[in-house]
Amino acid sequence: MQDAKQETTLNRSLGFWSALSLVVGTVIGSGIFFKQSSVLDSAGSTGMALLAWLLGGLITLTAGLTIAEVGAQMPHTGGLYVYMEEIYGKLWGFLSGWMQVVVYGPAIIASIAAYLGILLVGFFNLNGSWQAPLAIIVIVLIGILNMFENRWGAAFQIVTTLGKLLPIAAIIIFGLFFGNQDAFGQSLHTVTQSTGSFGVAVLATLFAYDGWILVANLGGEIKNPQKILPQAIILGISLVLIAYTLVSYGILHFIPADTIHKLGQQTTVYFANAAFGTIGGRLLNIGIIVSMVGCLNGKIMTFPRIVYAMAERNQLPFSKQLSYLNKKSHEPIVATLVILAYASVMILFFNPDRLSDLCIFTVYCFYVATFIGVFRLRKRKRGIERPFSTPGFPVTPLIAILGALFVIVSEIGSDLPGVLLSLVIVAIGIPVYYWKQRQNA
Repeated sequence: MQDAKQETTLNRSLGFWSALSLVVGTVIGSGIFFKQSSVLDSAGSTGMALLAWLLGGLITLTAGLTIAEVGAQMPHTGGLYVYMEEIYGKLWGFLSGWMQVVVYGPAIIASIAAYLGILLVGFFNLNGSWQAPLAIIVIVLIGILNMFENRWGAAFQIVTTLGKLLPIAAIIIFGLFFGNQDAFGQSLHTVTQSTGSFGVAVLATLFAYDGWILVANLGGEIKNPQKILPQAIILGISLVLIAYTLVSYGILHFIPADTIHKLGQQTTVYFANAAFGTIGGRLLNIGIIVSMVGCLNGKIMTFPRIVYAMAERNQLPFSKQLSYLNKKSHEPIVATLVILAYASVMILFFNPDRLSDLCIFTVYCFYVATFIGVFRLRKRKRGIERPFSTPGFPVTPLIAILGALFVIVSEIGSDLPGVLLSLVIVAIGIPVYYWKQRQNA
């Protein structure tokens, strides 16, 4: 039985463009289209809003440069889970995987799908009762696609990533050449209440930049991962940083700051209607829908790999079933089905947005631990040549650590009950880990 299992392995068939599209596609969802007003309100002026987008991107880039060094040394399926296990031991690796498998991954998928359901209902003028069914139908269809060979999911990711870049390019070009507002020097005059600070604005952009690390979950399926994984992470984050900053500049150059404040989440829709007419608004909505579908595909493609990697190590209940790979497609179809079922339940019975928010604190705790792990790995493997070295070491990882600590402190200050609940979720994994250890022994 063990020999039969070893015959079927994940396909190491994903190239540079697939990896790059996964980085870009899993980051760019709906945040860049809907967060313009909230970032501006918190920053207080257009110049500070642009600086927030730029600073959030630079912090994310330092994180990517740091993880690239770790990932190049551990090009295995599982990403963050594998890094934590290698650097800190099996318990900490398990807990990072447990948190992502039990709540964070399914909740992120459910949250994006729920928003997509709202957009689809509005786009097709359907009854509101269709929101949840449409959300579930979309993730099931994407899940089915990802049960075929990984090249199909990767190809779909490339297509949707190119599709989402079209509305982004349109906003940038029109805003740059046809706007007449001062994109750097406007201050808000109509704000009736305090909505935050520059730090809150940067925090919002950091959440909009999140998701790039998920490509590391496919480390065991990328060709020459020691080379391609760092390249995809660094170039992908850089492209997103440029796109986010230019989109923000284009909108701020076209629409007065006070109008953006009043429009709120409708800012980008207003931009499209004003720039391209009603048809332009519809086309932008299609672009946003494509963007969110691509983002969902990236999540559905990557999160089941954590389940598979943990089950391969026999760390989860029903590990034998969860580690099953289809002999024809070489895909972890049982792990994918479990994630989809879990996400569907969240859409129907919970607030997935709140559930995903609960895990932000612990996710960034594991980020910090992995960033610190770069120093530990260099000490542990002193004298051994690295496939990739973080430029600007040790300053670059220190900036990444400070950026992640900023998110952690902000979460404690803004949502202490949620932080405590997220720690409880992680703590529940401790007895599960030791139960499986005794069972394995």
